Amino acid sequence: MLRTAVILVLAGYLSPTPALASAIAAVNRARAADCDFARAGYPPLRESHGLDEIARLLAHGEPLDRAELRAGYRAARALWMEITGAKDDAAVERMVSRQFCGQLADRRLRQIGAYGGAGGLWIVVAQPFSTPPERDAAAVSRRVLTLTNQARAHGWTCGERRFPPAPPLSLSAALTRAARAHSLDMAAHDFFSHTGSDGSDPGQRVARAGYRWSTVGENIASGVPTSRGAVAGWLSSPHHCTNIMTAGFRQMGIAFAVNPANPQVIDWTEDFAAPLSRSQARRRAAARSR
Repeated sequence: MLRTAVILVLAGYLSPTPALASAIAAVNRARAADCDFARAGYPPLRESHGLDEIARLLAHGEPLDRAELRAGYRAARALWMEITGAKDDAAVERMVSRQFCGQLADRRLRQIGAYGGAGGLWIVVAQPFSTPPERDAAAVSRRVLTLTNQARAHGWTCGERRFPPAPPLSLSAALTRAARAHSLDMAAHDFFSHTGSDGSDPGQRVARAGYRWSTVGENIASGVPTSRGAVAGWLSSPHHCTNIMTAGFRQMGIAFAVNPANPQVIDWTEDFAAPLSRSQARRRAAARSR
């Protein structure tokens, strides 16, 4: 989760704080006109009462993470600004347009809140955290597959180890069943582990789903709202990245589940495997018959 704290100080004499609605409008004008975002199709930022409360808490000295928690607002990313000495909303617009078009250019920022007091004006802009709808599971699976195969196609450095390009993976219905079962298990029982609530490990879950595997691996994530964020997080972790880049894996399954007790929490499972060859299956069968 990315949060950026920005302090804006408008030099000059202290004066009455601009009205909140007017200050929010000033930020939107700066984005649309001065930063020229309107031409690029940026929608106006929408006021959020949750962000208004976060701005109030920031004004009283709360750190951003704690202010989010107390306000009951979960942001995927947030930008906050403190402005002192502003004469009016035109001054707010000038300061924002001169200094912060770059930060406000993030298209994911959708909402805004503000709080004004004797000491100045606090403005918070955020991308609200959201989970993908369950009905989009198939589209999410395809997106994760695409992002995973893009990394494999170009090669990747996992920690200190450089992996060369690897063959693309294909989606497996059985691996997807195993991934879905584990994500649902983590969400329903509120835990985060490769060991299931029944003590199962990834290989057991994959076999239980009907996949006869020769090698298997698993990535899990929690609290990430998007498929792109999940894959990016795995690629930044040497162990998870190694799973993605292992050339011996041939197929994958991916699934997410939303925590029923907290719909802002999402659990992800990505299972990798290679199927048994005929010779491996024969050897395994012979070993069991002895």
